[in-house]
Amino acid sequence: MAASSNSSLSGSSVSSDPEDYQPPIWKSYLYRLQQEAPRPKRMTCPQEVSTMETRPKYYGREFHGMLSRESADELLGGADGAYLVRESQRQPGTHTLALRFGHQTLNYRLFYDGKHFVGEKRFETVHDLVTDGLITLYIETKAAEYIAKMTTNPIYEHLGYTSLLKDKMGHRLSRGRTEPRRVTFQREDSKITTSPLVRHSTLKDCPSEKQSSYDKIHNFKVHTFRGPHWCEYCANFMWGLIAQGVHCSDCGLNVHKQCSKLVPSDCQPDLRRIKKVFSCDLTTLVKAHNTTRPMVVDMCIKEIELRGLQSEGLYRVSGFSEHIEDVRLAFDRDGEKADISANVYNDINIIAGALKLYLRDLPIPVITFHVYSRFIQAAKIPNPDTRLEAIHEGLLQLPPAHYETLRYLMMHLKKVTMFEKDNFMNSENLGIVFGPTLMQPPEQNALATLNDMRHQKLIIQLLIEHEDVLF
Repeated sequence: MAASSNSSLSGSSVSSDPEDYQPPIWKSYLYRLQQEAPRPKRMTCPQEVSTMETRPKYYGREFHGMLSRESADELLGGADGAYLVRESQRQPGTHTLALRFGHQTLNYRLFYDGKHFVGEKRFETVHDLVTDGLITLYIETKAAEYIAKMTTNPIYEHLGYTSLLKDKMGHRLSRGRTEPRRVTFQREDSKITTSPLVRHSTLKDCPSEKQSSYDKIHNFKVHTFRGPHWCEYCANFMWGLIAQGVHCSDCGLNVHKQCSKLVPSDCQPDLRRIKKVFSCDLTTLVKAHNTTRPMVVDMCIKEIELRGLQSEGLYRVSGFSEHIEDVRLAFDRDGEKADISANVYNDINIIAGALKLYLRDLPIPVITFHVYSRFIQAAKIPNPDTRLEAIHEGLLQLPPAHYETLRYLMMHLKKVTMFEKDNFMNSENLGIVFGPTLMQPPEQNALATLNDMRHQKLIIQLLIEHEDVLF
């Protein structure tokens, strides 16, 4: 039976156009097993009156009161799928699900917290719990070896659709993004310079450097599928009544939980699934919009450079919070069509405040959690050249979307400092403002955050002052 189910891919074809994509023939073996699984048979208690006083309100006539394992086994008889609920004799006040399967009675500690459960899955009724349990027991008994091997010959890389989208996305992004480059720092007459040969080298000249690519992990969450569903990684049926697999909320990929661990980091977010702009993961947003940076950053910086560079206290002076909230709602609602011009928001501090809010609300900061400590340690290095080397090494560890956003923002802030005589904002002042916005410790510890503030300020200050050589 298992061998015939693996004929699957012979009838599938790979089209050159995603619109013409046809899925492969799904493997039916596990689906057939689910159809064959024993059906639940509720064993009702004949002595309803005597159990009424002790029966919890969330159980029905399947509750038999206090009952020994031996008595439950005798009541269930030999029919697979028969079940009852009993109060444990060994632990009074606790309840046990007794279920007949495989010519034996299985006993599970049964819980209720608004839903019934014996493990991770939670059910509205005991009957649904038993139905799902019988399906799982039957399939895992009949097809244990098949399940263990079903991820060894995935269809995922053969679908064509995913690979085609990835190639197209990579081609578009490569035209607009800036590749990180490795540089070295040295002092010449007390002035920091860079080695020209190294500075102008690209990643192509540095084989040890990881090529910049907009890889993104899938945002998988346990999901209940209505109706039959097949795994888009291994092409096998996803069995059970609820929580049969996981679903990527960004691109819509549906796979088994065990298959999700093998799916490559090639999520291509679908704009239809991205519900908002603010508080959305940075990489997810730029991939969904097919850009190198978030449109919020581009549009706000463009507006500020158009009419705000000479504004006194730029980024330090706060705009009205309700107006900043209006800008956030406009971006979430209208995306790149949001109107943030002077006709709507005359005060440039509102736009500056909206940009800071966007950066502050990112679920993963621009300078990501995993490189945070690297930057803090770099700030503590006393030697200026060595310190810049360490900061540069940290920049190379950033995901491409984060690197590009930070690079573009630092170029903008450098322009802001050129108007210091008008706006009174130098690199140190901007470091104070943007340090906690762009850098946040992985663990929210108030004391550690307070101690790190001067290091955060210094990092941003140095990134602004040396943006031309660090990026």
